[in-house]
Amino acid sequence: MTKAAKTAERMSTLDMASSLVGRALKAGADAAEAVAMEGTSLGVSWRLGKLEDVERSEGCDVGLRVFVGKRQASVSTTDLSEASLAPMIERVVAMARAAPEDPYCGLADPEFLARDWPDLDIEDKSAPPTAEQLAAFAAEAEEAALAVAGVTNSSGAGAGWGRSGVALVTREASGGGFAGSYAGTSCSISCSVLAGEGTAMERDYDYMTARHGQDLEGASVIGRRAGEKAVKRLHPRKVRSQSVPVVYDPRVSGGLVGHFAGAISGTSIARGTSFLKNDMDRAVFAKEISIVDDPHMKRGLRSKPFDGEGVRNNRMLLVENGRLTTWLLDSATARQLGLATTGHAARGTGGPPAPAPSNLYMEAGCLKVKELIADIKQGLYVTELIGMGVNGVTGDYSRGASGFWIENGEIVYPVSEITIAGNLKDMFLNMTPADDLEFRHATNAPTIRVEGMTVAGT
Repeated sequence: MTKAAKTAERMSTLDMASSLVGRALKAGADAAEAVAMEGTSLGVSWRLGKLEDVERSEGCDVGLRVFVGKRQASVSTTDLSEASLAPMIERVVAMARAAPEDPYCGLADPEFLARDWPDLDIEDKSAPPTAEQLAAFAAEAEEAALAVAGVTNSSGAGAGWGRSGVALVTREASGGGFAGSYAGTSCSISCSVLAGEGTAMERDYDYMTARHGQDLEGASVIGRRAGEKAVKRLHPRKVRSQSVPVVYDPRVSGGLVGHFAGAISGTSIARGTSFLKNDMDRAVFAKEISIVDDPHMKRGLRSKPFDGEGVRNNRMLLVENGRLTTWLLDSATARQLGLATTGHAARGTGGPPAPAPSNLYMEAGCLKVKELIADIKQGLYVTELIGMGVNGVTGDYSRGASGFWIENGEIVYPVSEITIAGNLKDMFLNMTPADDLEFRHATNAPTIRVEGMTVAGT
């Protein structure tokens, strides 16, 4: 390793980003921003009582975006040596000079920049687990799953830990800008097993991810749940095509909220490619539904103290009592729409930011799950979805599905090889949430009932 590379290795990500911005301005940029991301991860895989592999990775990635007038260009690299960085900086400034003009590009407006931010407790500062400890967690999960009567094989179990750090620096040649950094950790346990024999085998899984190790459920709990889910899926039946209520398990209901987030992304709205583009301030969900995005959730899986442009961010009601209240905007899409950024810029190192949610969830309803399905004479309870059949322009929705059939308010038998279809605009207006909201993923929702969907079977 060269002396310059060793020096770069010792620099903090914030110092590194600041240095890149300063050098870009000296090279002729009118404004610049740099993001530096470092990460360390450790993971193990375990199957049928044996350790399959151990993987560890460490790295640092930097990205630089520069502006010359209303032109911009971006570069990124993992090579932090001076021999790589010096020509990269010269090259990106030259690229910006040659780029076409973009009237909406530029750094975030100074009035929106974060000046202080809360401690979100997203970094577990206790000693990271060893590979041996992770292997023990995976082994415990698999052992518990295999102990469930009816489970006959294992697809494997795993456990992992990771830490990532992000630093962002923005600056204009005339002065002003932003500098900030934060770090977070994650830990996870997963297990996947099979039940049954021969051609009548069924697979299912369970997993959990948390910022702090102490927030994870016990490995045996996760494994046992995976085994029980697999056994419940044995001997699935097919059903005839019909229109019935469809109930989404919390494992898949968050996907409906994710489709909504895509439809209100500033990018889709500015391009006119969203089925909700004309629905601001209108009722797009049933009256009892509210949807929240909260980047400041303590220990949230997508919590962050500021957005990808250094803009202050806050908890926002995206839907309030069924009414759409805002788009998800970064600076560029906000300028294009004549609005203000909502602090939803997200980014990597390879290009400009784009709007995206953080900890997104639908608030819980008032009904117990049993009450939610009590009056369903014929219906479907979905636990797994297949494919990505969603048209963001029209809202048309079609997904492969499996789960359980409902008769007279009771879940009676597993079903598979079916397709569910509808239109998201109609589905949103005909949703009823249960009261069982839990924060297990980055996007969460309780059990959701949707009226009048088409189930395509035999």
